[in-house]
Amino acid sequence: MNENLLTITDDGLYCQIGDFYIDPWRPVDKAVITHGHADHARWGSNWYLASEESKYILEARLGSEIHLQTIPYNETININGISISLHPAGHILGSSQIRLEYRGEVWVVSGDYKSDSDKTCRSFEPLKCHTFITESTFGLPVYKWQSQQSIFNDINTWWEKNKDEKKTSLIFAYALGKAQRILSGLDTGIGPIYTHGAVEKINQCYHKIGIQLPRTKYVGGVVNRNDFVGGMVIAPPSADNPAWTKKFPYLSRAFACGWMQIRGNRRRRVVDRGFVLSDHSDWTGLLRAIEATGAENIWVSHGYSRVFVTYLRERGLNACDVYTQFEGEMEDTEDLETQ
Repeated sequence: MNENLLTITDDGLYCQIGDFYIDPWRPVDKAVITHGHADHARWGSNWYLASEESKYILEARLGSEIHLQTIPYNETININGISISLHPAGHILGSSQIRLEYRGEVWVVSGDYKSDSDKTCRSFEPLKCHTFITESTFGLPVYKWQSQQSIFNDINTWWEKNKDEKKTSLIFAYALGKAQRILSGLDTGIGPIYTHGAVEKINQCYHKIGIQLPRTKYVGGVVNRNDFVGGMVIAPPSADNPAWTKKFPYLSRAFACGWMQIRGNRRRRVVDRGFVLSDHSDWTGLLRAIEATGAENIWVSHGYSRVFVTYLRERGLNACDVYTQFEGEMEDTEDLETQ
């Protein structure tokens, strides 16, 4: 085996042979990006490489003037002798696992991923490798997801009940990925759907790639507040403040994310409903993904990494905990618009 293809530096995950970083947390010369969430795609690098499907998202997040090269999934390019290819991670639109190969040794950086499929992004693709770098956002046995369709059914039932009671349904979900996934599961026959500006801007990125989403109306374009009654409003968590929510009459509020699995998180959110819907793998999904790689070495980052590493070692795997600045299922505080 060669020496480690990747090392952790002050700027992030670095490939010395190729002289590039993967999801650096400071500006660098060359950055290979797994996906468009703010903890993985940061402004200021001289050159970016990412999947074709993430182009519009990255430009929306980082600015259209960035020097961005995109490649299709499964296409290989060479950087200083390192063969690089991008493969679906199933996390959000354009999310990628980064596969590196050098002299027969293969490393895979998974970024954030989920093994469950959905209509808004390519499904996770298991990759054989020698070393696999995995997240552990929900790396505890308590996190086991119900079927996606059952969650969508619950959301639609909640919405229909609110409509019958002449209420406005407001669901908070991360503007990039989660909001679009919820949209894909809504029953449009119940009523109109309205979106916060941050969600609407990201929706346009999905439309440009050809992802079909239900028709929505921009909240800021509604003149009569009574039009919201019986409708569904989707907004990022950062919009959860009285200055924004006061525009909606007779309100019922909900939050959708993996943390809603724990009842205490629902109480702290002070919402009427919590829907357990995550764009990350649950405990079982993480274990299945790791097993599918056949990897000899497992690096575990962000989340319950120490607990997860201990479990993997008990199963006989060569696992270690590595520090990164990635946040997993984080608060989406990046308001691309504020209305």
